[in-house]
Amino acid sequence: MESAEIVAEIGAAVGAVGGSGTVGLTIAPGVGVGLATPTHRWAVPVTAIDPYALVVAVEAAIGPRWVWWSIDTANALVGGGVRVMRCWDVASTQRLLTGGWRTDPGRVWAQLNDLDATVLPTASPDDLFSSMTESDAVGPVRADGYLDAYWVAGAWAESIDRLAEWAAQAVDAQHCQIMRLGKLTANPAAVATARSESAAELLCAELAHDGLPMDRGVAEEMIGELVGPRTRTMAEQYAQRAQRDAEVLRHAPTGASADLRNPAQVRSLLKLIGIDVPDTRAGRLRELQGVHPLLDALLVWRKAERVSTTYGYNWLDEHVGADGRLRGDWSSCDGAAGRMTASAGLHNMPAHMRAAVIAEPGYRFVRADLGQIEPRILAAVSGDAALARATRDDDMYTPVARELGVDRATAKLAVLGAMYGQTTGQGAHALRRLQTSYRVAMAYLETADVAGQTGRELRTYGGRLIPMGSTNTEGMNDRDARSRAAARGRYARNAVVQGAAAEFFKVWAATMRARSASLGARIVLCLHDELLIHAPRAAADDVAELLARCLDEAAARWSPMASVRFVADVSVVDRWSDAK
Repeated sequence: MESAEIVAEIGAAVGAVGGSGTVGLTIAPGVGVGLATPTHRWAVPVTAIDPYALVVAVEAAIGPRWVWWSIDTANALVGGGVRVMRCWDVASTQRLLTGGWRTDPGRVWAQLNDLDATVLPTASPDDLFSSMTESDAVGPVRADGYLDAYWVAGAWAESIDRLAEWAAQAVDAQHCQIMRLGKLTANPAAVATARSESAAELLCAELAHDGLPMDRGVAEEMIGELVGPRTRTMAEQYAQRAQRDAEVLRHAPTGASADLRNPAQVRSLLKLIGIDVPDTRAGRLRELQGVHPLLDALLVWRKAERVSTTYGYNWLDEHVGADGRLRGDWSSCDGAAGRMTASAGLHNMPAHMRAAVIAEPGYRFVRADLGQIEPRILAAVSGDAALARATRDDDMYTPVARELGVDRATAKLAVLGAMYGQTTGQGAHALRRLQTSYRVAMAYLETADVAGQTGRELRTYGGRLIPMGSTNTEGMNDRDARSRAAARGRYARNAVVQGAAAEFFKVWAATMRARSASLGARIVLCLHDELLIHAPRAAADDVAELLARCLDEAAARWSPMASVRFVADVSVVDRWSDAK
């Protein structure tokens, strides 16, 4: 069968089911591609048609919503040079539904079919007495309703016909998920959230493949300035480390010594020079900068030590490719708040190292950072009209401060304290005024707090289940039991805001990914509330304008309250560090 015939058949099948545009997809290198709609299946061997060329043809002619089990299929497509527009990722959608992280097909299928997911079938290796594996004897679904363990373990890719069956099972799983999401009547946006979560997972595959542009030469110079030249032997490495330590200890009293990597010994060392601190966290020590030369040297040492151990030459060698791109693994969800995560230090890179993140020749970075996103999200998801009015300002803390009769800094502390459950400190008095001026928003947070304390099911605006942990207090005294419940309450009130903020950010990122493709621009970093886009120099200003329009589009699609205004600081730069 020719590619054009398959495309025509898929188009007819998609139209026959009401134009849903759903096409299941599996790819096995060296075997072929499996395609499925709710009513038809196609198994195309690699010897007949190039799988990636077929996907491109279907994408161009039909533009379906591709359905696959996990990011593995997205990785295969991106690795094969294929970029599709829409998808439904079964694994990321299940994380939305269940709040958990483990979403292999067997577990997902059991959960969706109300089977006990704690006793999943297991696959055992063949032995000398086996005439055939169990996977040869059964299809993907066993008689007891579970997915066959051998199929889950990879037997689905052993033959061309199985690829189509596995794609069909993914379509069935998607149907079950849509039904479950539709039952979340308190979360009417849940299906839309599943789509944007899936798009974010597809973006993660692209981020991992494309990488972040980095100038290796500049990075090595910066590392060298802090920790010295590359070492060739362990002896040189230890000598370099000892020299860094000596630069701190030379400021200590005569005869004093300490292991600078041991917080308790560092505290004791600081006591010798009259500095008594409850801990040695960097933020606390920076507050005392300038008090004593030893403390100042210690702060410099910490910066160098972090680079040496985590962001040094080994880090460059392991994660920066020959093409000058820093690559790590990406996920669209951290399993708790729902934020995008990355490995290889992409989310924790020291600020000074950002100077080595430089756009390639002929390109510029367009960077955008959402402003005061969490309080704006709180206004939207709570439906508080008074707080929504404050979002009309670029700096919403200014009108909040006027309303509360306090300065801006105190107003900010009060709003953040309300979202994080902090009821003491500088913003405590203003927090009580918040409860009067913004009753609806505060009630929303209090409801989440109570749900967290009592262990009631709690979901974000977009429908993500927030795991709260056990409420069992057996064996605890009353004080510890109250403390644990209060901690769950604080976590819950923050999670409903932070989780919704993560969902909104992914809608924005997914919208920008789709709209900027025609300009030759690609997202190369998603950092909490920040987007970094690598754009052709001639199109950079257009991409900057597009970012703002996509933010408005994302808000119109996502926000349950049209009057809430979202803002972003957008800049066009050559180095990431140039963005302010």
